[in-house]
Amino acid sequence: MLIRHFRIADMLVHIGKIINTKMLGKYALPAFNTQDLETTQGIVRAAEKQKAPVIIQTSEGALEYAGIEELAGIIKTEAREARVPIALHQDHCKDFSLIKKLIALGYSSVMIDASHLSYKENVKLTKAVVSYCHKRGVWVQAEIGRLLGSEDWQKVKKGSDLMTDPDEAAKFVAETRVDTLAVAVGSLHGIPVNPKVKKILKTLKEHIDLERLQAIRKKVKIPLVLHGASGVSDQEMRSAIKYGVAIFNIDTDLRVAFSKALRENLKNHMSIYDPRKLLAPATDALQAIAEKKIRLLKANNKINH
Repeated sequence: MLIRHFRIADMLVHIGKIINTKMLGKYALPAFNTQDLETTQGIVRAAEKQKAPVIIQTSEGALEYAGIEELAGIIKTEAREARVPIALHQDHCKDFSLIKKLIALGYSSVMIDASHLSYKENVKLTKAVVSYCHKRGVWVQAEIGRLLGSEDWQKVKKGSDLMTDPDEAAKFVAETRVDTLAVAVGSLHGIPVNPKVKKILKTLKEHIDLERLQAIRKKVKIPLVLHGASGVSDQEMRSAIKYGVAIFNIDTDLRVAFSKALRENLKNHMSIYDPRKLLAPATDALQAIAEKKIRLLKANNKINH
C-alpha cells in the first residue's frame, strides 16, 4: 500500500511511520483526543518533552464543536512545527462522507466504526472504506466487538457478549484488510453521568481480559488498539503492550486534568479575566498527564524507532 512522503522538516507524518510490527510487545503509542488549541498544545509539548512520537485524534463531536477545517488546521500547524513525529487520526467515525473530507485535509488514518452493525454489515462497510482509503495511502482502523460505556448501559449486564471474539477478529481482518484493529476486552468509554448508568457500571470492575487479549494476539498479527484506556490500571496497560496493543486511546484523563486545574485557577484567582492566564495552568496540567501516559507506554525517546 502506498504511503505518502512528507518533507523532512515536516513532523506531521503518516501513521505508518510511527506504528509498525517491530514495536509490538515492546512499547505502544498514545492516541490523544483533542478538541481545541489548548489541548493540542499540551499534547504536543508533552510529546516534545518526552521525545515521543504520538497520534493526535479527533472525534465527530470535536469536529462538530470546533469545525472540521478549523480543528484540523490547528493540529496540522502544531504538528508541522513540532520537533517530534505526530500523526493525525480520526477516531470513531460512522460517516463515510466525513472520512472522505478528512482524507482530503491530510488525515493519514481513519477509523470506520461499524461495530454497532451486524458482522456482515460491518465487513461490507469496512471493506468499502478500506478500498477507498488504501488507494489514497491512508490507513484504516475498524472495531470488532463493542466497547462498553454510557452508550451501552442497557447491555452492560451482557458485557461479555459484546467483547471481541478471537476467531471472529481473525476472520474480520482477513476479509477487510484493515491496518489496525480496535478490540473490546474490558475497558470502558468515558465517565458516565446518567445515575442509572453509573449504578450498573459500578457493579463492573473495569479491567482488561488479558487471556482474551492474548488469544486475539495469537490470531491477529496487525497492531491492536485499546480504546477507553483512561480507566485501565498502569499494570494492565503494560501487560496489554506485551500482547500486541500498539495504540492506547486516551481522552478522559486529559479532560479531567484540564478541568480540575481550570476550576482551581478560577477559584483562586477571581480577579483574572484574561482567558490566556486562566487556561495556561489547565494546559500545563494536561501536559503533565500526557507525559505520564507517554512514559507508562514506554513511548518516550522513541522518535528514531
